Amino acid sequence: MASLAWLLIPLFAAIGAALWGSWATRARKSGRTGDVTELAGYAKFRAAMEDSAKAETGTDAA
Repeated sequence: MASLAWLLIPLFAAIGAALWGSWATRARKSGRTGDVTELAGYAKFRAAMEDSAKAETGTDAA
């Protein structure tokens, strides 16, 4: 019986790892992942910083 318990432990670990792996790599439906979204956010950030710098100096030269 003890040997059966020692054989079931890796089995349960493998099943748990498979479940976690499938959950971790699932397709996100929020649309907020990926390089395109991150690059768009960075572009908005740069535009906001440039607008802020122009407002502080009062000039339109960049």
